[in-house]
Amino acid sequence: MGVSKLDQLRAMTVVVADTGDIDAIRRLKPVDCTTNPTLVLKAVALPAYEAVLADAIAWGRGRGGSREAVVAAIGDRLAVAVGAELARLVPGRVSTEVDADLSFDTAATVEKARAVIAAYEAHGIPRDKILVKIAGTWEGIQASRVLQAEGIDTNVTLIFDIAQAIACADAKSFLISPFVGRILDWYVKAEGRSFGPEEDPGVVSVRAIYRYYKAHGIGTVVMGASFRSPGEVEALAGCDRLTISPQILDQLAADEGTLTRVLSPDAIGEAPAAVAMDERAFRWAMNENPMATEKLAEGIRLFAKDLGALRKLVAARLDA
Repeated sequence: MGVSKLDQLRAMTVVVADTGDIDAIRRLKPVDCTTNPTLVLKAVALPAYEAVLADAIAWGRGRGGSREAVVAAIGDRLAVAVGAELARLVPGRVSTEVDADLSFDTAATVEKARAVIAAYEAHGIPRDKILVKIAGTWEGIQASRVLQAEGIDTNVTLIFDIAQAIACADAKSFLISPFVGRILDWYVKAEGRSFGPEEDPGVVSVRAIYRYYKAHGIGTVVMGASFRSPGEVEALAGCDRLTISPQILDQLAADEGTLTRVLSPDAIGEAPAAVAMDERAFRWAMNENPMATEKLAEGIRLFAKDLGALRKLVAARLDA
């Protein structure tokens, strides 16, 4: 038997599983994994998490405060409980999201991130196993700056423009998640045509960020995310990390073709010029990129919607 493309990829890139499904993680053995309200929602619907859900509801019933606060606290407890299970399965990190509705509030994001880390530590999970996931708004990136200075590592997500990546580098964010498939979706709709992997705007975007970081000695990890096909993953082989759905991981595991390394810190070509990034420059760059502006806003809305759905599920169980 030959070597699968997944195994070839593992030799050049840290493979992360974009799922909260414990069975998938056991089977696929990623180094890191990520969780968010969408994934927590899916996870708590699985029989494996029934006891976790029941425990969180029982804990919530013993708390004081408004019903809304209790529901939110149970939701947070569930996210950390799912994340703690995952942290015991993977050798690397688990990314856990800060509430999407705090995306434009630096102080509240910092406060919530500290609470998330404290909750993990109460579960016996040290902070160096966790990445706090924050949306790539200006306010979110400034929260990342504060948290990194405190020794809390962050994953700044929903990156659609290099201006966000440069601001994250300035903030010394541990890791960024530039999205590939969602950029492709926007251009397919806007231009009414399909794109091959080499011209895929999402692939082009991540390659540009990777090249900028390596050319300027930036230590922030680049983790490509939101893939639509194995071809997109293959076009970024060699990227620091790639977070991939179980479905695409399975497709790569079944393919024994040759995987060529595309990205390498030793082969970045001509170095792009360094860019000074302050709030004004950041907001102008985002304003000039309708795709990035629309996709960042949409991503925050979708995460907020899933957070709302998780809280609705919690409220229903609380009333049962």
